[in-house]
Order: sequence, then structure tokens, then C-alpha cells
Amino acid sequence: MIMRAKYQKVLDLGEALNIQNGDVKEENGVLKVNGTANTPYEKNLLWDKIKEIGGDNPSDINANIEVADSSIFHRHVVKSGETLGKIAKHYYGNAAKYQEIFKANSDILKNPDVIQPDQELIIPNL
Repeated sequence: MIMRAKYQKVLDLGEALNIQNGDVKEENGVLKVNGTANTPYEKNLLWDKIKEIGGDNPSDINANIEVADSSIFHRHVVKSGETLGKIAKHYYGNAAKYQEIFKANSDILKNPDVIQPDQELIIPNL
């Protein structure tokens, strides 16, 4: 139970992300975590949280996180005040990548400067 407590924030994040087929057990001082994230972005969030707690190469956790849909990086629901540049900065660390998001959503977006709250945008793999 010691490892479970140490990595509780990872388990909480998995629950918040609605990780499917989740299984967590502790064996010989190693926490074994399995599950399926919706997208690569969500898998990355889990790994970032694991590394935040256990360091770059933690030996006390073994995580096997599958991805349900690897054809896209993520699906993003637009919030009031967001721009494609802000969204690109969030996912890619570079606001200039907004064009890639615009191209991936050309079926619903006609102008990269006009997005609406509650639109669901595909964030493409780059």
C-alpha cells in the first residue's frame, strides 16, 4: 500500500481521465498499473505525473498504458477566450502550429481566427 499512496495522484488523474480497463496492484514494492487512455495526449499526461513523482526512470512503478485512438493526438473542446494559437501552444509548446490544428479541422473551421466555445477540435499528431 506504500506505493499506492506514493502514486495516488497518478491514480486520481487516471480516474479523472476516465482510463478504461484500469488495473492497479502492488507486488514486491512495485506498483503495477494497466489501462487504456483515450488519446496519446492523455497517456503523456499520466507519464508526466509518474515522472513528477518518481523521477525520469522510476523503478517502483510499472505502467502499461495503451491508447484507444492513436490516429489523433487529442480532442479539445474550445473554451471561451481561446484561440487556435493558445491551443497549439498548450499541446505543442508552439503557437505557430495553429495552422496544423486549422487544417485538421477544415471541415468545421473556415477561418483560423474564428472558433466557438464548445466546438470539439481534433488535435493532430505531429
